[in-house]
Amino acid sequence: MEYAVEARAWRRVAAVCVRYVPAVHPDDGYFDEHVAARYDESAADMFDSAVVDPVVDLLVELAGDGRALELGIGTGRIGLPLAERGVPVHGIELSKAMVARLRTKPGGEVIGVTIGDFATTSVDGTFTVAYLVFNTIMNLTTQAAQVACFRNVAAHLEPGGCFVIEVGVPDLQRLPPGETILPLYVSENRWGFDEYDLAMQGLTSHHFEMLDGRVERLSIPFRYVWPSELDLMAQLSGMRLRGRWSGWKREPFTSESRRHVSVWETPPV
Repeated sequence: MEYAVEARAWRRVAAVCVRYVPAVHPDDGYFDEHVAARYDESAADMFDSAVVDPVVDLLVELAGDGRALELGIGTGRIGLPLAERGVPVHGIELSKAMVARLRTKPGGEVIGVTIGDFATTSVDGTFTVAYLVFNTIMNLTTQAAQVACFRNVAAHLEPGGCFVIEVGVPDLQRLPPGETILPLYVSENRWGFDEYDLAMQGLTSHHFEMLDGRVERLSIPFRYVWPSELDLMAQLSGMRLRGRWSGWKREPFTSESRRHVSVWETPPV
């Protein structure tokens, strides 16, 4: 009953939506100025130190005395505190609007950022750790692009270097038979729903927000990916699984885990 009510709510909101914000900007991809201006506020809970600190702790350990490469550095949620801990950070980011927000923050002006698609963009030097957090691997919407990302990372890592991904486990077990929509959040003025395309391994996140008396919609496509599929991508790139947990504090990964933090490594010398 609860699921049916939420699904009907999604359809009602979609029906009365009076402004649709296109997901893809010709220069900034999914995260143009409209999204970047509100990104930190909309994801405020992810900037809490209780969330950020365990991420940074593990990355500091893996980086050692080397450099870190963040794919999709965004506004610096992880890159800035990691740099504050003494790890040199370089980022790859498609959205100039997100990087502009990074530059306004303390320490943001000294972090190197290369504008481009992190699946294919090359940067100078090598790194001891590269990382993709907060489901960002799913922004690559084809299997070929995700494989290319692994190969790109492997080419940038030093021998024995690590690639870290944090991503949700596909939530298909929660889908009732015959349904394709799952609620993300429902509040007084904000609604979010995931819409699955099982045949294409696709996932579109629909976000609705009441602003100035009208409803705005932002829909972003993703490609969900299984842990075992990521392991195969790593193998194709010459890396092997080093560890997998259900969180940044290295909680055990089980059949009930809703997300995973996985670390693959390149062969040592």
